[in-house]
Amino acid sequence: MRLRSLSIALAVLLPGALRAQPVTVGADRLFSEYTHLVRGKRLALVSNHSGRLANGVHLADTLFARRDLTLRVLFGMEYDIRSNDYAARRDAGSTVDSRTGLPKHNLYGEAHRPTREQLGDAQVIVVDIQDVGARFYEHVNILAFVLDAAAEYGQSVVVLDRPNPLSGRMADGFVADSAAFFRFGSYTAIPALHGMTMGELARFYVGERVLAGGRVPRLDVVPMTGWRRTMFYDETGLEWRKPSPNLLTLSSLLAYAGTCLFESVNVSEGRGSDAPFELIGAPWLDHRAAVALLRAQRLDGVAFDTVTFVPTRRAFHGRPPELAGEEVRGIRLRVTDRTVARPYLIGVAMLWAVHRLHADRLEWNLPVLDRLTATPRLLTMLRAGRSPAEIADAWSAEVAQFTQRARPYQLYD
Repeated sequence: MRLRSLSIALAVLLPGALRAQPVTVGADRLFSEYTHLVRGKRLALVSNHSGRLANGVHLADTLFARRDLTLRVLFGMEYDIRSNDYAARRDAGSTVDSRTGLPKHNLYGEAHRPTREQLGDAQVIVVDIQDVGARFYEHVNILAFVLDAAAEYGQSVVVLDRPNPLSGRMADGFVADSAAFFRFGSYTAIPALHGMTMGELARFYVGERVLAGGRVPRLDVVPMTGWRRTMFYDETGLEWRKPSPNLLTLSSLLAYAGTCLFESVNVSEGRGSDAPFELIGAPWLDHRAAVALLRAQRLDGVAFDTVTFVPTRRAFHGRPPELAGEEVRGIRLRVTDRTVARPYLIGVAMLWAVHRLHADRLEWNLPVLDRLTATPRLLTMLRAGRSPAEIADAWSAEVAQFTQRARPYQLYD
């Protein structure tokens, strides 16, 4: 009886902990069932700090140490391939990896596509990056740029699959307009939340021939074992590695999937607080009225409360967060049932409430908004006074069409 009581208590305090199922990611299968994909080959690796095996060793170091293949070049993000510390000195566009001595190129800066010269004599490009489930979080677009480069220059691509931390059932938000294609935040027509894994998206890009010029590379995906589409990240048994320093927890990520929209306005999105993206606020915000508006929308799986907070610059911040040092009146969102909550719609609703109350105080960074939405339709509908439900109705058909189009490329039930 005491053991049962303890189990119930742990289940309450640590959601997902007792239900966690063992998931094996693609990287941990590369050196068993799938060694033939890289054995005897010259490799390029596209990865970041998330590219670690179950033993904690980074894939770059494991590949470099093996004698049955040759790692030639690394492609990563702004920072050292093993770190995402925003306080650290950013790598140059091209530099040398301190541990392996290999050349390392940044795909996060002005250039997102490997060049022929950078790839050199590599025969296979291995991709191992943990995505977050959002089109505007650039990894899914970098994947497409890499596939396109491989198609042009003759390399094959091996994608080592990892979970969609938001589950494989959370497709939502406007599908990118064609005018926004082949960009960093919107390579092709996928919704703001895509509901796929990196491996599935790679199959989609190739199978639907959406790469620039219609090119098609040879693609192999090393799938996970144990993952199901209903799983959130804390149900996988995998260690949580912050996708970025401000995505502290899965709760942060669930909120970020919608409140990231506040990066386009003069409102704090909670950076510099203990709950980034779960809080938004501004000194001039009538947060009580905003919360009342939001509660009246009766959105599923979420609750809203008023808060005050002071954004502060943390050690990992490359620059001060929005409204740093100012006391702001804010809104806190709490996901109460993630199986029915729609994070992107929640973010849209919060932006709608602030716009309805303070349209005259909002300052829009239109290039940032364009990167996040990949369409002018959201801002047009907000300015026209459309409700959150009406805005969601406007994207429902295109999301359903995308989901149908993507189904043949899914690897998991």
